Amino acid sequence: MIQTSDAPDQTPSAEADPAFRDDVLACFRSTRRAIPARWLYDLAGSELFEAITDLPEYYPTRTETALLQRYCGEVAAQGGAGRAVVEFGSGSSVKTPHLLRAVQGDHYVPIDISGDFLRDSAASLAADFPQLQVHPLEGDFMHPLKLPDDIADVPKLGFFPGSTIGNMVARTSVDLLRSMRETLGEGAMLLIGMDRIKSPDILIPAYDDAQGVTAEFNLNLLRRINRELDGDIPVESFRHVARWNDSYARIEMHLEALEDVAFEVLGERFSMAKGETIHTENSHKYGPRDARLLLRSGGWTTRHEWTDPDDWFALILAEAKPFQRAP
Repeated sequence: MIQTSDAPDQTPSAEADPAFRDDVLACFRSTRRAIPARWLYDLAGSELFEAITDLPEYYPTRTETALLQRYCGEVAAQGGAGRAVVEFGSGSSVKTPHLLRAVQGDHYVPIDISGDFLRDSAASLAADFPQLQVHPLEGDFMHPLKLPDDIADVPKLGFFPGSTIGNMVARTSVDLLRSMRETLGEGAMLLIGMDRIKSPDILIPAYDDAQGVTAEFNLNLLRRINRELDGDIPVESFRHVARWNDSYARIEMHLEALEDVAFEVLGERFSMAKGETIHTENSHKYGPRDARLLLRSGGWTTRHEWTDPDDWFALILAEAKPFQRAP
């Protein structure tokens, strides 16, 4: 059973998301150009990212999926069977069935900013779980959200796979974890995936694959700007770049100008010199202590942690315990 809405995903330029407009204009007006990674995920971007997860170089998805297949029973035992599963940034929800089968709850709330993609994946999952009440919620999970009234009194298990937390700088990650706590409520559980620090020889190909799918995913942001914000950016004059920044323990994705370029967005003229970049995404990697400290800062107490044999990826179950005063 699925509950849905008719909100469109793609918007014409006259009705473009004001936050998207403001972030893009702020980027091009600045000398340090960066656009928040969430704007990579329009419908086309979401579909390209799903293709990335199947690439041989992209280890996170298959490693995390194997962990879910092996340990979801333990997650249910420790987190409490029967909880409503609330997934933040659900995408295609391909990993979710492993958790739903183990938890055996009555409710699933997928949350995603890409409305059409959200509703398609929610409908597909509802068909596979006919007894499950599916409540797709279109919205930006970076901020507290009101969950459906149907699950107001149901214990909740948040699900945040894919190491998406790594896309944010530490300050934003902590804000997000606090927002999740507010959305889910005290006593909730959170199952979160975090990618481990490892050799750049493994990391860089995962974000710059031989087939060029990640490059198309990154370049799609420029196409979205052209489509939704009346831009005329010459997409062919940019290339995708992936870099390992050891100081911040993160992979960075950039769009680099291959030549001097001039273009217009919403009637405003901009230019970039050859070699200048637009910073589009970070993917921070965490050691075990880093991950636990980050969760504690966001109001979550680690209950258990599972990793693969190579310690490339971790699943962490955390709890929103009551806040205590310092002794």
